[in-house]
Amino acid sequence: MSDEQEARAVRQIEEGVQRDFSAAMSYGDYLGLDQLLSAQHPRSQPEQHDELLFIVQHQTSELWLKLMLHELRSARSLLSSDELAPALKRLARVKRIQEILTEQWSVLATLTPSEYAEIRPFLATSSGFQSWQYRAVEFLLGNKNADMVKVHDHDEAARSMLAQLLEEPSLYDEFLRYLSRRGYAIPAEVLERDLTQPYRENAELVDTFAAVYASPVEHWGVYETCEELVDLEDNFQQWRFRHLQVVTRTIGHKKGTGGSSGVDFLRRALDLTFFPELYSVRTRV
Repeated sequence: MSDEQEARAVRQIEEGVQRDFSAAMSYGDYLGLDQLLSAQHPRSQPEQHDELLFIVQHQTSELWLKLMLHELRSARSLLSSDELAPALKRLARVKRIQEILTEQWSVLATLTPSEYAEIRPFLATSSGFQSWQYRAVEFLLGNKNADMVKVHDHDEAARSMLAQLLEEPSLYDEFLRYLSRRGYAIPAEVLERDLTQPYRENAELVDTFAAVYASPVEHWGVYETCEELVDLEDNFQQWRFRHLQVVTRTIGHKKGTGGSSGVDFLRRALDLTFFPELYSVRTRV
């Protein structure tokens, strides 16, 4: 290769590209990469090759959950102030996050039972069941459970945050309040319900949504929001099912490290629903 050809083969750094970061903020500075990339602490002795995969998988999931909480809180706030369009934009982003979280299970699925068995003893009693961010997402979507708050009594910040979310309206509660302000027939018992309890289906509310689905053009914004919420729950169920599959192929029917029954416990979660009327209405369309 001639000198001229070699020069063309190498992409030269442009003159204007920043090189000196002694007094300027770098990419690593902005993202706090020193802290982020030093937060992986394998516990296995001797250190097992696959433990880093397990740690990174769960740490990245927690980062996506942090962003999901940010977006869901914002969507809830926007609904409370009757700003439907930007709330839907937030939910569109949440759906993309959900897709990434579900796809991530495919990476962890490369961990064979034999490989995981080398790591599992070092997890001790730690378990994804203890993820307070995951629990916060469920609370925001309406699956409230006061007993879950007690799991985090050892962590004052997490316990306080979950206790607050337990008392606050869910995303669905705010949507129903929005509908009530717009003149839709929302039963009083729904609007005045005990917010610390999981949401329960209301037959009268199914009638209200049946009218929306009977004339979607007339109720387009509401109709679109209903379908966005169904997408959200559908994605959540896919995440749960993929989790179940990966756990089944990795540990079979062993108990979970946190003391749960494992696969059977995860399977029962598939029966939970956030927005029951939005599914019941489908038999009426």
